[in-house]
Amino acid sequence: MSKTVAEMTTEELKEMLGELIEAPGDSDKGLELRETLRERLETQRSVVARGERGESFDDVARRLGLA
Repeated sequence: MSKTVAEMTTEELKEMLGELIEAPGDSDKGLELRETLRERLETQRSVVARGERGESFDDVARRLGLA
């Protein structure tokens, strides 16, 4: 049977809260990127860095009339 918070000891409450805080975490933790995905991300980063793809934040803001 479950206890209410009022019925828990300090240690039980700390343990429960610790589990809740750790629960979300990084669902990908411990996994490795496939080499093909790593290569694709590196290619995309270099293409954007060279200005061959993507728009600057300022350009987008101007185009949308926000700047």
